[in-house]
Amino acid sequence: MKRSLTFVCILASGFSVSALAQASAASPMPSAPVPASSAVPAAGPAKIAIIQFQQAVAATNEGQRDFAELRKKFEPKQTQLKALSDEIDGLKKQLQSPTATEATKATLTRQIDEKTKSLQRQGEDAQNDFQQETGETYQKLAEKVYQIVQTYAAQSGYTLVLDASAQQSPVLWANQGTDISQAVVEAYNQKSGVPAQANSTPTSTTPRSTAPARTPSTTKPATSPQ
Repeated sequence: MKRSLTFVCILASGFSVSALAQASAASPMPSAPVPASSAVPAAGPAKIAIIQFQQAVAATNEGQRDFAELRKKFEPKQTQLKALSDEIDGLKKQLQSPTATEATKATLTRQIDEKTKSLQRQGEDAQNDFQQETGETYQKLAEKVYQIVQTYAAQSGYTLVLDASAQQSPVLWANQGTDISQAVVEAYNQKSGVPAQANSTPTSTTPRSTAPARTPSTTKPATSPQ
């Protein structure tokens, strides 16, 4: 039941960045340091920028739209799993009733076991489907945002761009002035032409002043998005 409830919580939480990272773990998007330009050697001191790449992808107007549509697609399954979970809770209360006979308890126990297994199976299937589609959605968008990163960095004279959203990011501290996340989001929005979503709360791309959290619950996107 744990994984099924995890799926419900992911949708209910508004699709957080940590959930995006978990669901996009197998997406073959680069999260390693990105050279801004390999054609022209750097002249003078290196100019380095950082980007919260996962947050930037989710913060684009296209990302807001696509992930909102994905959440909406899975809402019926979320409702179905919640109803089944509530049904199991109701049966458990009946089982604990002091007036329940032994025959009734046996029947309730069997029903609880069957429905719990069904909830677990359906929840795992739904979560796997959700994570797979999330990864595919993220990958397609991230590839396009990555092109904007390269273009913006080259035009701005950066010699190196570091992804600070990766779990094993080398960035321990950075001045906020070196973060290009918001600039990349705005450049992508302008190029894509996708309008801002009504009643949407933009995903924050504010840089962190300390090392990114390295917790087991957040899965690093594959180097090549729970």
